[in-house]
Amino acid sequence: MKYIYIIFFLTPILLFSQDDLLSEIDSETEEDFKSAAFKGLKIVNFESTKMVSKQELYFVVSHRFGSVETGLKDFFGLDQAVTRLNLIYGISDGINIGVSRSSFRKIYESSLKIRLLREKKGSFPFTVVSSSNILINTSLDKEILPGLEFKNRLGYTTQLLISKKFNTNFSLQLMPTFFHDNYVDVDEQDNSQYVIGFGGRHKLSKRWSINFDYGLHLNRAETSPFNNPLSIGFDLETGGHVFQLHFTNAQPMNTNGFLGQGTGDWGDGDIFFGFNLSRVF
Repeated sequence: MKYIYIIFFLTPILLFSQDDLLSEIDSETEEDFKSAAFKGLKIVNFESTKMVSKQELYFVVSHRFGSVETGLKDFFGLDQAVTRLNLIYGISDGINIGVSRSSFRKIYESSLKIRLLREKKGSFPFTVVSSSNILINTSLDKEILPGLEFKNRLGYTTQLLISKKFNTNFSLQLMPTFFHDNYVDVDEQDNSQYVIGFGGRHKLSKRWSINFDYGLHLNRAETSPFNNPLSIGFDLETGGHVFQLHFTNAQPMNTNGFLGQGTGDWGDGDIFFGFNLSRVF
């Protein structure tokens, strides 16, 4: 099935006309404002301050293989892959809504992204965006968890995304984050959790950039087996979409998942390879 996704995104879709994303590189849609600090809707794991334009629809396929540490046993993670399908629509240039489904814990999620402030030449130095999500974990089983109620399946995230484009090639972003899971895997873990995220992008060429992001968890339980997410990726801009390749120590792709349930360890080679494919309609 994953090969069908790749063919779908790399084959021109004649029913839809769209501008080449390359035409946006280093260009400004409005004279007074700086162009986007990031070309992808995500840096790697974290949301970026890029917005979907008014009346545009993005279809994003995210695929993350299992740990490469397993070697040939699972063909370097091929046998343990997870997929997330995400639709994002621009109500306006500054308001985006989305829905997604992830095979990791069979999670359904809705999202709301609002641009509060925009970086402006000689005036305001940052772009500020709020990002909020509500998820439903449908994998929880009443037979294993007696007394399970619908509310236990819910999780919430709210983030403030603050980015700055220092020059044509280099951008940074800060992401203070609060997330809450009504059910947590570790009894000692607080349901409400706090993270400070950092991320950046450096353009290598007209089409390629290298990206990174990291989440510093501020109240992880001492008994927790999970780790802070560190991710490194590459963006390739081609006609009609951005293709993202990345390595990370967290296999989940929902915010609550990669921040609270990342199991990998870079020091042990326990990392996950993945990609994001975005198509604009």
